[in-house]
Amino acid sequence: MLRIPGYEGGPLTEGSAYLDDPLFWPVHLGTCLRGEDAQRAAFGADWDAAMELYRALSADHEWPVFRVPLRSGHTIHVVYRNFDGERGVDYLIHHPAWPAAETLAVDDGHFMGPGTAWPELLSAARQPVHTGVADTDSRLLLLFPTLGDARLPDDAAVPLTAALAALTSIEEPAEVAGMLLENQGQWEPAHWRMEDAVRINDGGHSYRNPYNAFALPEGRLREISDALNGADRQPNSPPLPDRWTGERRVRTDPPA
Repeated sequence: MLRIPGYEGGPLTEGSAYLDDPLFWPVHLGTCLRGEDAQRAAFGADWDAAMELYRALSADHEWPVFRVPLRSGHTIHVVYRNFDGERGVDYLIHHPAWPAAETLAVDDGHFMGPGTAWPELLSAARQPVHTGVADTDSRLLLLFPTLGDARLPDDAAVPLTAALAALTSIEEPAEVAGMLLENQGQWEPAHWRMEDAVRINDGGHSYRNPYNAFALPEGRLREISDALNGADRQPNSPPLPDRWTGERRVRTDPPA
């Protein structure tokens, strides 16, 4: 059985076999495909088969996990959390030096995010690795639901369209890519900025907004920013003082 330090739940199982199913991708991106037009464009005549696949992914006797390693040594774990009545997808990030994984984003009815800006999403997808999910297109689509960026480049649809064309049976991948970028995650698109070489945002539900009471500590924010942007830096230990408040932040529960 798989184990993610500090993450309670399971049983966690390797989910990589799902990646070869073209229907997996629209199912995985389902919360970003809002409205009948988006659903129709993504699933077409395969709706019943997609729902059968969703039931398999959501079975409480196994929780599929997809590992997206980064060259910094961190790994993003995409976990289908299948508690009865509390199903969702957790995006966790961990480094072997950390005692426990941190939550990057949560894709469910009580969503938390965004977890990535567009440049970070592309960087994480394109980092060369030899373990876990290594294919660039698969990494891009796996992590896409963590996105929330109010300032997308004009050509953002190009890599997303290419990934959808390569991995799915969607008839009009460019159309679906546009819909995905318009909706992004469940949260409002955030404004990202660099502050003291750390990428942060202004999202009210984001762990990467240092002004949220439930935000990650500064040391983690810095590591995650470096890792997602491709920096090959060893993790900080112990966490640094929080420069945004002048003292160590007291962690509180996120909003329900």
